[in-house]
Amino acid sequence: MGTDSQALAVAFGLASAASWGSGDFSGGLATRRSNVYGVVILSQLVGAVFLVALAFLLEKSGTGTQNLWLGALAGIAGVIGLVALYRGLASGRMGVVAPLTAVVTAALPVLVSLITEGLPAPLQLVGFGIALVAVWLLSGAGGGASRRTRDVGLALVAGLGFGLFFILIGRVSHSAILWPLVAARVASIGFLFSFATLAGQWEAPARGRLPLIALAGVLDTGGNAFFALATQAGRLDIAAVLASLYPAATVLLAWLILKEHLLRRQWLGIVAALVALAFIAA
Repeated sequence: MGTDSQALAVAFGLASAASWGSGDFSGGLATRRSNVYGVVILSQLVGAVFLVALAFLLEKSGTGTQNLWLGALAGIAGVIGLVALYRGLASGRMGVVAPLTAVVTAALPVLVSLITEGLPAPLQLVGFGIALVAVWLLSGAGGGASRRTRDVGLALVAGLGFGLFFILIGRVSHSAILWPLVAARVASIGFLFSFATLAGQWEAPARGRLPLIALAGVLDTGGNAFFALATQAGRLDIAAVLASLYPAATVLLAWLILKEHLLRRQWLGIVAALVALAFIAA
């Protein structure tokens, strides 16, 4: 991988992390006192409109059927992860659920990349390790044993869903990025709406939550697009590990806006994330 491609992969990966972390904060905040399915479906609809507009503007040619299927499967995996994450963010501590999700999210693509692409450079391997330590440090202790067990369960489901999304989107052809993401959105909306309707759990959020929901949808879509660009520019594991630093944005926003207390280990996690970035970008 050339220096320019590596720099692009790092830049897109970081942009994905910032966008996803901000979107998760907005979505988690909107889900408090709102139906999680309503929040996710509406945010996905906003994202779908945004993506279709971008696809028509930036990708004049169509894409193959295989890319659309990969996008659709990625969308279903991702929306399952998103529902689990939003439930955790709404009912637990944002500073606990998001980082634990990120550890699981990063692990799956890294394992797949090691098998399919071989080992990255030694310094990047060190950076991967530091990054995983960083997202773990970013998680703080919170709640009793039952709350922690529930948070861990939701984080595992969310991480598996997002990890599969990373892997499937990483396999999309270099000639198409946005249309597979449109397919992902269509599949995720259809899957979630059908499930919520059959389960009798669909409920429209309050009108006052709509701006937050729309913001979450745009930011989540931006994170998806930046991640897809990162996988096109460089290795899957580099894109996945950098994108998985998104809890830093969620935690910092929770600290700034919600005044959540950050432990010393969480500040160390933010420093570790910066150190990891330096190694990965080397």
